[in-house]
Amino acid sequence: MFHLTIAEAHRGLKEKKFSAVDLANAYLNRIGKIDEKLNSYVTVTNEVALQQAKEADAKGTFDNPLSGIPMTLKDIICTAGIRTTACSKILENFVPPYNAHVYDRLRAAGAVLLGKSNTDQFAMGSSTETSCFGVTKNPWDTSRVAGGSSGGPAASVAADLAAFSIGTDTGGSIRQPASFCSCVGLKVTYGRVPRQGVIAYASSHDSIGPFGKTVEDVALVLNAIAGKSERDSTTPDVAVPDYTQSLKKDLKGMTIGIPKEYFDEGVEKETRDAILKGIEVMRKLGANVVEVSLPLTKYAIPTYYLIVKSEASTNMARYDGIKYGLTAKDAKELEEIYVKTRSEGFGDEVKRAIMIGTYTLSAGYIDAFYLKAAKIRALMKREYEEAFQKCDALVAPTSPFTAFKIGERMEDPLAMYAADTLTVPAGTVGLPGLTLPAGFDSKGLPIGMQIMGGQFQEEKILHVGYAYEQATEWHKQKPKL
Repeated sequence: MFHLTIAEAHRGLKEKKFSAVDLANAYLNRIGKIDEKLNSYVTVTNEVALQQAKEADAKGTFDNPLSGIPMTLKDIICTAGIRTTACSKILENFVPPYNAHVYDRLRAAGAVLLGKSNTDQFAMGSSTETSCFGVTKNPWDTSRVAGGSSGGPAASVAADLAAFSIGTDTGGSIRQPASFCSCVGLKVTYGRVPRQGVIAYASSHDSIGPFGKTVEDVALVLNAIAGKSERDSTTPDVAVPDYTQSLKKDLKGMTIGIPKEYFDEGVEKETRDAILKGIEVMRKLGANVVEVSLPLTKYAIPTYYLIVKSEASTNMARYDGIKYGLTAKDAKELEEIYVKTRSEGFGDEVKRAIMIGTYTLSAGYIDAFYLKAAKIRALMKREYEEAFQKCDALVAPTSPFTAFKIGERMEDPLAMYAADTLTVPAGTVGLPGLTLPAGFDSKGLPIGMQIMGGQFQEEKILHVGYAYEQATEWHKQKPKL
């Protein structure tokens, strides 16, 4: 049962081939056998999952496609009564008194919570190596990273330890791990899904999105979680369509843009070749293919990191050892409480973010760094808007390379940041991006294709992704665990 997609599991539940409890038990048993190899879960909620599955069976109708479907949440999404740690020592035992709105929406749809998934601390990282619970390993090669920061959600879906998962994407934290683990991941338009109750990294960039086994599964989850929220003022009043209606098998009438800057020398040849072959598949499906140029792409990484580290330094200020979370035991004075709590509670990447961000926002530097980055961000947004006047979607690699070895980049933050080169631009300008399997390199490691769209154009990128997926077999291949 754990191999089934959401759509297949929904049919099985409707036709009474198995119960929601059977389905939950199938996943829980697999987690017990497999996850010690991967470390994709931080907390497994056995009792909660079985209780929620019993409730779904008691209703018996399974009218909602997510009713009775087992899921996992990235461990920065608040769950009342279930610890939410941000995989940081400073929140190691924090139990929220409320749910994030996205979790409430999934529960209203009948989804079943299997547990909380591993992530880089406060979602700051590209490899899940900064988690205080240890690194999540790649299902295709456990000597390699699963990506980050949503490495746990990606690995759990790729290894059939959850039917779907919810992660967050600031500069690539859904798309890059989906690429490394060979599953489908969707970063939505900024504001398409409410962020209330999700622990913040960089508030003007963070977005929530699903991981699934197929493009159809991702569309089904997006139907449940998208839309304006009274709890989040950054969610605009934009109508939510039925995203499954956009899933078509041909691309006639669609224009696909190929951004030449995404295929530069930093991209490995096998990755570049796999995506170019995928574009030829799209051409055969009826798409018109054009080349576009986005010259400001080369400024995306410095622009992104100046802004997000500034926002991170502000967001981290709330963890002071006074309100909630870790408090240093042997501190006596107020300043000593602050210093000792943060020194003990934050990892190196979070401390790096606080120092860079505080420096960037300080008097004498805010104009030279932060404000200049904000202006470049606005120019980048305009450049993408002009590109989408010529095409319906942009197609490119998700990552310049496949999954790297655990520990390989930890001592070199700049080399780690290079993993985000191709995902950061869409995050910086708030546009949606879909990643799906597009092949394997000579080492047997997955290669991901990224499809980007205009603001609130999730339907178009899901259409392009579904057509490509149905014409290929990559999404059907599974890691041997």
